[in-house]
Amino acid sequence: MNDFDIVPLVPEIFMAMMGMGFLLVGVLQGNRATSVLIWASCVMLFITAVLTMNFDWDRPPTMNAMFILDEFAGSMKLIILLGLIASLALSNEYLQQERIARFEYPVIMIFAGIGMMLMVSATNMLSLYMALELQSLSLYVLAAFYRNSLKSAEAASKYFILGALSSGMLLFGISLIYGYSGSIDFATIKTSISGLEQIPPGFIVGMVFLLAGLAFKISAVPFHMWTPDVYQGAPSSVTAFFAIVPKVAAMGLLMRLCLDVFEPATEQWQQILYFLAVASLIVGSFAAIAQDNLKRLMAYSSIGNMGYILIGLVVASPEGAGAVLYFLLIYVFMTAGVFAIILTMRRDGLATVSIGDLAGLSQNNPILAYAMAILMFSLSGIPPLAGFFGKLFIFRAAIEQEFYILAVIGLLASVVAAYYYLRIVKVMFFDEPADKFDNIMGFERRAVLLISTAFVIGYIFAPSLVFDFAMSAVSSLFL
Repeated sequence: MNDFDIVPLVPEIFMAMMGMGFLLVGVLQGNRATSVLIWASCVMLFITAVLTMNFDWDRPPTMNAMFILDEFAGSMKLIILLGLIASLALSNEYLQQERIARFEYPVIMIFAGIGMMLMVSATNMLSLYMALELQSLSLYVLAAFYRNSLKSAEAASKYFILGALSSGMLLFGISLIYGYSGSIDFATIKTSISGLEQIPPGFIVGMVFLLAGLAFKISAVPFHMWTPDVYQGAPSSVTAFFAIVPKVAAMGLLMRLCLDVFEPATEQWQQILYFLAVASLIVGSFAAIAQDNLKRLMAYSSIGNMGYILIGLVVASPEGAGAVLYFLLIYVFMTAGVFAIILTMRRDGLATVSIGDLAGLSQNNPILAYAMAILMFSLSGIPPLAGFFGKLFIFRAAIEQEFYILAVIGLLASVVAAYYYLRIVKVMFFDEPADKFDNIMGFERRAVLLISTAFVIGYIFAPSLVFDFAMSAVSSLFL
């Protein structure tokens, strides 16, 4: 096969060409084309997913060993594309309501998606960094998309400054790894440290900085400080996007690095991720209790969920990796459904995001209340909903590899987290009713909410289907 075979990159190339085409349409037609471009972007992303599924997922690295399309990368790309479609669908109505509908919005999201897809296929530190920055720069712009909002500007400023710090840490780590391995190619790095009786301390320091940079991207404690403020300050549709998609791509990259490239140094990186997992579980669970803003609560919820996912990664086994991918897919559906409801919370044309605003929702809008209750039960891990099985397989993988303390901490954190999830259910069903929300819920939000709740409930009828998909996907990391 030609070393510069571009066939595996066709989905990304197609997205880039369509993104530039949409940009031209926007320039010619102006902001009135925003809604059409969002719908066209959803169709384009669906076509990209079909293209991705129809490629051979057993190809060797190409583009001078900088890019690979294996089963793991292909599966992660499908989850990313699913999250992108859901995020775009949720944003259309919100942009119109807030009067910030601009044609650049779907274009920026497309290019962020290209960066994410390249991240999970990277097999070189250079392609890794370029993909990561393409995603990050797009996200910085999206965080500041509500240009007339001081909160949005503040959120973007914090995100950009801390993101630049994380990029610096990541680059410093890459430079140390290059210095001690003599290469930026993943396969060569792995070969250079394989068989060594002792991993060079400088290499370990580089790995620590690299993992710290990626920990920022997944909001793992103590690199989580940006998350609540950015989630609260960014436009709600952007917050939904941040919660649903970028963490999936960053976790996919982290899995490839830890389970494949740094596999000879497993004992070293396990200690780092062990601490990140425990800290994220504790902070994510306890800090969310005091939150009254739903967007901030979802920020801490995402931090806690990254803790559960990191448990599966710490385990460093095929079962643990499969449980991580399994949990990520369920997490995308649950989070998309919750934000479909958050974006619907409007009174007299103004958005509301306080938990108290949900008071008595079971009387004012029973369908929304029961859908939210189902999603909250799933997030808290109550059987037989999908979220329960996501945590179950994570804990089972940890116990099989004798990480008993980590499994117990995860279980206790889940009990604490159940308090603030079930508190929302209590407010909806038992508090005195607040004023009704505006009776506006567009087709896109209805579709996302229906699919999310159907998946969370209907999952119990075919759980093996999702688990087999996850186990098959991670098999390429353990060859």
